[in-house]
Amino acid sequence: MKKITLAIALFSASTTVAMSASNNTITFQGEVTAQTCSVTVNGLEANPIVLLPTVSSSDLSDSGQTKGKTTFTLGVSGCTSGTDDLDIKTIFIGSLVTATGNLQNTGTAGNVELQLLKDATTTTGIDLNSGLAQDGIVLLAGDTSAEHDFAVQYYATGQSTPGSVIASVQYAVSYL
Repeated sequence: MKKITLAIALFSASTTVAMSASNNTITFQGEVTAQTCSVTVNGLEANPIVLLPTVSSSDLSDSGQTKGKTTFTLGVSGCTSGTDDLDIKTIFIGSLVTATGNLQNTGTAGNVELQLLKDATTTTGIDLNSGLAQDGIVLLAGDTSAEHDFAVQYYATGQSTPGSVIASVQYAVSYL
């Protein structure tokens, strides 16, 4: 009986040590602000899908090559009309982000990532590893809605191989 009690005590102690050694911190973050708006992506409030064009694997043959730039619009509406312009920032958070700061492909195509761009007219990528809020949406004084065009494109990490390209990103807007 003493051996069983000792074994249970040792097992319990080792389990406690293992649990306390794990990374077990939850961080909660939010904002309290005078302004709130409804947010849409391409006019949809929930679960939007941005469809990129089909491209040839030969167009993505070398690391760093990009193709298929596709615009998506992040909009706010139902905002409180203010007396000053308000810069609304967007924060993108990817669950699977590569070392290059792009979204990891969970589809079947090889050597392809998805790169978010700061706007539809630039080639400047958003580094999702940075966690930095992105400028873009400006709610002008007196207005109750505004929007900004971001973009996404295929990004090669080597000779791409044919298949599907799928990735997702969460977003939040900040009025501060």
